[in-house]
Amino acid sequence: MRQFCEDRESIRALRGVDAELALLAVLTCRGVKPMSRWEKPLAPLHLAPLHRLGLLTRQIERTVRSGAAVVETIFGVAPAFLHLYEQRFAGQPIDKSAETVRVEGFLFGYPPCCIEQYVRKPYVANGLPEEAQGLLFHWACPGCAVTPLLLRAYREALALVESV
Repeated sequence: MRQFCEDRESIRALRGVDAELALLAVLTCRGVKPMSRWEKPLAPLHLAPLHRLGLLTRQIERTVRSGAAVVETIFGVAPAFLHLYEQRFAGQPIDKSAETVRVEGFLFGYPPCCIEQYVRKPYVANGLPEEAQGLLFHWACPGCAVTPLLLRAYREALALVESV
């Protein structure tokens, strides 16, 4: 685990914006997620804590069905993931197609089995306790072998976020 992933001041600043943003930042900094997306723009003041955690950031403009522009903030450790996201989605409408779900799922570090289950039939009962499913940023597939490992890492990151 990289040392600056524990920068409590930066995590506290992000938690001041939103606890979920702080959790995404810690998970990404620790390498649990290759990259993350905050579905809103962030001011430079709020990008700075991400940078102090060692995360690269980009603001990507997309459109919604009405044609209105929205800005997403993406962040990660590896420039290649941010570049792939930007190449695929910058200037594009937000959609939930199978192709988009697969690309986003890969970039955000979701288990492949969960991605494919979601494409085939989303939100299938998976037997996870509500608390566990609520902690994840993806819908776990029934019997997933990877999700229990992710849950441990998510709980450790959440404990850090809640302790600041």
